[in-house]
Amino acid sequence: MQEQQTARKTLQGQYISLEGKKVLITGGTTGIGREIARMLAAEGASVMIFGRDENAMNEALEDIRESASGNDPVGFTADVATEEGIKKIFSEVDANGGIDVLVNNAALGYQGIMEGNYEEWQYILNVNMLGYLACTHEAAKRMESAGGKGQIIYIGSMSADTRDPKSSVYVATKSGIQGFAEAARKELNPKGIRISLVEPGAVDTDMQEQPAEEKLKKIEAQEMLMAEDIAEAVLFVITRPERCDVVDMKIRPHKQLI
Repeated sequence: MQEQQTARKTLQGQYISLEGKKVLITGGTTGIGREIARMLAAEGASVMIFGRDENAMNEALEDIRESASGNDPVGFTADVATEEGIKKIFSEVDANGGIDVLVNNAALGYQGIMEGNYEEWQYILNVNMLGYLACTHEAAKRMESAGGKGQIIYIGSMSADTRDPKSSVYVATKSGIQGFAEAARKELNPKGIRISLVEPGAVDTDMQEQPAEEKLKKIEAQEMLMAEDIAEAVLFVITRPERCDVVDMKIRPHKQLI
């Protein structure tokens, strides 16, 4: 009995440490991505972030450095919607020692199909879908070459389930990510790469085009989440023991009924 209890305690203690883990967070300069980067850096991860705006990137790096307990965070500008951007991103990854964890987070909101034009829809698809696919491909190649261990986390959206008619283009991309995450998990799990999908409900980010005071009232009324809530969920997913896959996680405000 004593031996069984000791063995069980050993298994219970096999949570994954983020100390020294190399983590790439797409769209890590604002909103959910920035908060994920800040929280993982505080746990000792070596984080890399990028975005299209240099000022936002520099502000994010300063914020992350204040809480970081490990290596200095790395940041640069790149556009995940282009092939050139993907090449630049993973050139930076290679220059900084590789990758252990990819958090696919960069995404843009968009309205319904009766708005906009082909060029705009193409860009949204490139960011919200093709960017996820390309980053998965590049990260998985490197993880497999490094011995077959790694994690890829997709930040999706509960829009894939709620399917608001006012944002049908955005819904299409997030529904695609929902399906891709499941298929990619089946493809990459045999290689030792863990795949998880985190789908938030309404979150206080720039994607919510409302005055800050109104969003704060919604948070207080339990109708909207904070970016920290999603970051903590990602931290939970990453640190589970290797025997434990969090396949998908839905997080909604308490009073968001749909």
